Amino acid sequence: MNVNDASVLEMINRLIASDRLNKNQILQLVNLAAISNNINELEENMKWETLKSKY
Repeated sequence: MNVNDASVLEMINRLIASDRLNKNQILQLVNLAAISNNINELEENMKWETLKSKY
């Protein structure tokens, strides 16, 4: 996804607000958004990164 696109930024802002992400999570979200194809893939990537960081 193009993180410079207004609709993508709006989706990212909604995720940040709804999940109350901290600074590190926000940076991770933006990095993953650049390699994700859509919002569903982005959310799935965030779940994987969260699981990976716990173990």
